[in-house]
Amino acid sequence: MESLDAYARDALGRLDALALRRRLTPTVRRPGVEVVRAERTLISFSCNDYLGLAHDPRVKAAAIEAVERYGAGAGASRLVTGDHPLLGALEASLARHKGKAAALVFGSGYLANIAIPGVLVGEGDLVLLDELSHACMLGGAKLSGARTVRFRHNDLDHLKTLLDAEPAAGRRLILTERVFSMDGDRAPVAALAALAERYDAWLMVDDAHGLGVVGSDVSAPLEMGTLSKALGAAGGYLAASEPVIALMTTRGRSFVYTTALPPAAAGAALKALEILEAEPERRSRPLALAQRFAKAAGLPPAQSAIVPLTAGESEKALLWSGILEREGFLAVAIRPPTVPLGGARLRFAFSAAHLEEDVDRLAEAVVRLRERAA
Repeated sequence: MESLDAYARDALGRLDALALRRRLTPTVRRPGVEVVRAERTLISFSCNDYLGLAHDPRVKAAAIEAVERYGAGAGASRLVTGDHPLLGALEASLARHKGKAAALVFGSGYLANIAIPGVLVGEGDLVLLDELSHACMLGGAKLSGARTVRFRHNDLDHLKTLLDAEPAAGRRLILTERVFSMDGDRAPVAALAALAERYDAWLMVDDAHGLGVVGSDVSAPLEMGTLSKALGAAGGYLAASEPVIALMTTRGRSFVYTTALPPAAAGAALKALEILEAEPERRSRPLALAQRFAKAAGLPPAQSAIVPLTAGESEKALLWSGILEREGFLAVAIRPPTVPLGGARLRFAFSAAHLEEDVDRLAEAVVRLRERAA
């Protein structure tokens, strides 16, 4: 058998040949939307801090206060150390904000999505998820042991066909995202909820990229999301009924068997949620800037704070990213397997902290980029 290092070198070589190798780049985030890379200051359009709260003095002060009072770490699982008062307060606020009876906080959105399906479905059951759902949703579905089938993106007719095709399935769980992370488009949640009710299925919506940015046309029985994007902190959550949250607390493996969220993250998220609710003008700004950019750059109208520019091949996406970086913008190339083969792109994320003039300059640079590629 080849050595471990030889295997790793060969695998890296194959990724290099396909322009799919990923590398960590030292980057310092400054207040606002500036980052520093290789001693150059760039305007970042690659961050999910949609409301600009990660550097908000009030959020930072809440995190510092939490550390001073409760320490740097949680120590162990909440089921071992006991329930932390900050986490209980955060869950109550999340439940109220989402219009649910209860909520449960996880270490990350990824951990939440890995755990939730396995608590609700298993062998003999069926999970149906949008083909563009995040990788952790697919991972959680597969780990559940239920039969997992993907339906075409936002295609209600295809979903109905799949439901009709498996009348003998036990429990049925439908998974989607309110705002899709790579395309920035929205799911038809109201129609999905109606279809789920018709077929006696359960609907879960991942609101990671919608919370604080786009409104909810209808609430799903299972509302999952993150604390790491619009709230500028870290962690994930599920908001649902009291029995569902009680069951998740005792059976959700990535909740039960992992250390609780650190106090600083809980304190920061709690304060950020308070600011989100108190400042509606902050919530409306990312979408308005995304729409301004899309119109100026000649791209389809933005439905969220995310605007994609598809390059196709990974090499082209890397080239475009490099060109924009030389013009002072950070727009990281998104490549497979994050997106499908042939779907490499630049993904522009807009924040309430961006200035109109920076958005306009980016649009002008993208217009030149597209003209050069034509």
